[in-house]
Amino acid sequence: MVCIACLLPLFLVPIVNLLPLLFDYIVGKVYALFGWEYRKPERAPPACPYKPAARQESGNKVEGIHATGEQVPVSKAVAPGDSKQD
Repeated sequence: MVCIACLLPLFLVPIVNLLPLLFDYIVGKVYALFGWEYRKPERAPPACPYKPAARQESGNKVEGIHATGEQVPVSKAVAPGDSKQD
């Protein structure tokens, strides 16, 4: 026997995924009652959960200069005693 609470996520996930579509449908019908046009907003594409490791560039060893030649400011280390006092 399987407890009902264990099966609840199986039914909630599809319902939660349909909420934005259901909202757009209902709001579109309400707008149509008033004679307005409802345009669905653009949704952000789903993010990929896998993040590849950053590639190491071995061609350019100079700090602060990219391969395109543009210079980027490099932050300098601050001594422990240096603190800004206003």
